[in-house]
Amino acid sequence: MSPLPAISALVVTYQTGPRLHECLYALKGDADITEIILVDNGNPPGERAWIDRFVAACPKASLIREGDNPGFGTAMNRAAAKARGDLLLACNPDCVIKRGAMAPLTGALQDAPRPAIVGGRIFGLTGREERGARRNTLTLWNAIGLGKWTLDGTPEPDGPVRVGAISGAFFMIARADYEALGGFDEAYFLHVEDVDLCRRAIEAGGSVTYQPKAGALHYTSTSDAPRDKVQAHKVASLKRYFRKFAKTPGEKLAAALMVPLIGLAMRLRG
Repeated sequence: MSPLPAISALVVTYQTGPRLHECLYALKGDADITEIILVDNGNPPGERAWIDRFVAACPKASLIREGDNPGFGTAMNRAAAKARGDLLLACNPDCVIKRGAMAPLTGALQDAPRPAIVGGRIFGLTGREERGARRNTLTLWNAIGLGKWTLDGTPEPDGPVRVGAISGAFFMIARADYEALGGFDEAYFLHVEDVDLCRRAIEAGGSVTYQPKAGALHYTSTSDAPRDKVQAHKVASLKRYFRKFAKTPGEKLAAALMVPLIGLAMRLRG
């Protein structure tokens, strides 16, 4: 078997807590990961000290710490700009990749129409597939329940399948494709930037693929960020997304009428 291309793992952390340690040790121990680029968007002093020790002791790890929190997408773009690998692996700081996950991801990427994005199977502590790892394209209609957006709960495929979107918690993209797409849209501070990237890849004639043979344990909600602030960012991101991709007069009218109700609907659900 030929060696895999160079893979740069990109990890953005903000008030993550000890799950970050598991994430980084898994990346460090995976021989297929060429380098780890960690972006510290803000952590308490004790955690910053641990991060410094980890980076100093791990030859393939490097650190970006600019003293600000510009948002997830901007931080990922900073990491991608520093990456030297042919492939970029986005990995949330509370995700622990399974050993051997890189080969299925790169295999699915090779034959996919470009620009190509491949996401893996994300599961919780029970081993069950998490919500959102494979999805249809997000539209106003499936967002309000007039269609299905997330595909968890449906039978899992045996191999890679085309989908409308994958989760930004664990995915791979060629660095050249990431650059061609302009990376993440930095106008999103948190949430939906992954859905936006997937939609732009498809609209550019590329593809989004779900690869169930590549897995990662996802702890979820490990950050100490206040829940109400996270929810506010999610609402703002959804509003931006629907306005951005409303192209026909009918879509623009629907967005104008329905987008203001998104925040209210999410508060009622929460």
